[in-house]
Amino acid sequence: MAQVIIFTNDNGGVSVCYPTGEISIEEVLAKDCPAGAIIVDSNSLPNEHNDFFNAWELNGTTVTVSLAKSKAITKDRLRAERTPLLQAQDVAFQRALESGADTTAIVAEKQRLRDITKLADFATTLDELKALAV
Repeated sequence: MAQVIIFTNDNGGVSVCYPTGEISIEEVLAKDCPAGAIIVDSNSLPNEHNDFFNAWELNGTTVTVSLAKSKAITKDRLRAERTPLLQAQDVAFQRALESGADTTAIVAEKQRLRDITKLADFATTLDELKALAV
């Protein structure tokens, strides 16, 4: 069981310091870490939710994962995933217009892609957020 140092960083997230072992963890804590930093067992961290590392919050001596921040992270991920798909639909739409083809399906797909981030608002667990895909 490895021990690590954790603390709330300037961005409001959690920083995790893994000492090299050259000096004791207590010396690292005293020498290199801000006030409020604590030593914890690395197994107590929510490592199964590393996808949402930027949503980690330090509450006393426990690291939790903020669902609200995780939703924002998921929305950003979905936006990045949908960008090339929307661009492809834009090309398909333009080609359909030029050839006089029906654009109904293209318009519907573009709207589905635009609305994809709204699904994150209805998620109630981190697993539901992880499962969302474009």
